[in-house]
Amino acid sequence: MLAVRKARRKLRMGTICSPNPSGTKTSSEVCNADWMASLPPHLHNLPISNLAIPGSHDSFSYWVDEKSPVGPDQTLAIKRLARISLVKKLMKKWSVTQNLTFREQLEAGIRYFDLRVSSKPGDADQEIYFIHGLFGIKVWDGLMEIDSFLTQHPQEIVFLDFNHFYAMDETHHKCLVLRIQEAFGNKLCSACSVESLTLRTLWEKKCQVLIFYHCPFYKQYPFLWPGKKIPAPWANTTSVHKLILFLETTLSERVPRGSFHVSQAILTPRVKTIARGLVGGLKNTLVHSKGWNSRGTSLLSQRS
Repeated sequence: MLAVRKARRKLRMGTICSPNPSGTKTSSEVCNADWMASLPPHLHNLPISNLAIPGSHDSFSYWVDEKSPVGPDQTLAIKRLARISLVKKLMKKWSVTQNLTFREQLEAGIRYFDLRVSSKPGDADQEIYFIHGLFGIKVWDGLMEIDSFLTQHPQEIVFLDFNHFYAMDETHHKCLVLRIQEAFGNKLCSACSVESLTLRTLWEKKCQVLIFYHCPFYKQYPFLWPGKKIPAPWANTTSVHKLILFLETTLSERVPRGSFHVSQAILTPRVKTIARGLVGGLKNTLVHSKGWNSRGTSLLSQRS
């Protein structure tokens, strides 16, 4: 565990960079875009479930379309209110939880992606979109962006967690899975024993993508991992103190074998939180006002 913590410390001190055309790194320090490849050899045979892997919440929500219909993940009351143009502008302030694209997140070192998807009313082509209140980019575009990065960084592994599906029937699911196959091909890692997965075994098989699918549909495809293999307990609080206690407790109680584990270090607004900070939006109301940037950094330092 100590070795993993040292690796995490090196990652935080590293620089965000991409390889230049010659294939060499642009920095003498650890490059976040290649941090898995840069881990010391004695970690290559460690089950990857034992590594601390950076992730993002609502990973796709760096852009949402305020001109599109309100998503099926919202209540009927919200849908009615959204007929007023100003409402969608305010929704956007609370729907966007990221400010980096998939590519930029990958270059920064993010390897776990929290994904919520939906069909769009009126679309006849069965296209699937990312969604968080409002519709985001097409899933296909996001997958291609991720695949492009992986092709350029062949020793980096990503976890794509499809955990919420809206307005999707069997035809939509088949379309989505086909898109996943088309995007990643042989990079997909078939479901297997969690303990058997190490960086070395994945590198040898040239597998770079683990797909978690929180829907019974996963049973039809060997490369779809069941959602139960990656539990993500949720604190559902606006209190930084309660969140930290929750993270400490759930991490200590995680199942020791047979699954991965996601620690969601996120604050969740309640209805009254949104009402009080309606115009300010998510970032100003929960991140800046709660001092989460400094508290979050302090928490990481204490765990290193």
